[in-house]
Amino acid sequence: MSEKNLLYRTRALVMTALLAALACVATLVIRIPSPTGGYMNLGDTIVLLGAYLLGGAYGAAAGAVGPALADLISGYMVYVPATLVIKAVMALVAAGIYALCRKKPWALIASGAAAELWMVLGYWLYDGLLVRSLAGSLAGIPSNLVQGALGVTASTLLALALRGVRPVRERFPKL
Repeated sequence: MSEKNLLYRTRALVMTALLAALACVATLVIRIPSPTGGYMNLGDTIVLLGAYLLGGAYGAAAGAVGPALADLISGYMVYVPATLVIKAVMALVAAGIYALCRKKPWALIASGAAAELWMVLGYWLYDGLLVRSLAGSLAGIPSNLVQGALGVTASTLLALALRGVRPVRERFPKL
């Protein structure tokens, strides 16, 4: 392995760990209770930002581990496996769509919205398994949609601000 490749991988792993920790903190710090017993948070902002900065694999790792750890810390153990899968796929969807159309002015919003729709669908299906009723799990959709809208809005604003900083553009060419 070349020294340049090793440096890239080391930086990517360090940024993955930092974004996972930041996603955990963003999930834990601001928690708005939802009517279904869960809570809305800003963790999706970091999940999406990690996807834009790091791309698919590293972004998915950061996006999955941070919020799942927050679920574990918060006592929502039953959601840890679902969060790992849902947030990883969410980051993969965002990174994939963003990579396909990033030159377009609407790329951040489109990729974030698609990823958040997956999140809403994923938790609806998982909640349906838990309560054994897809109709019963419909109650969680509105709060997940609000959380998704906040995540898309905040991550778009952060990504646009970071894109304007030359050192960030140099270190994170996927942005």
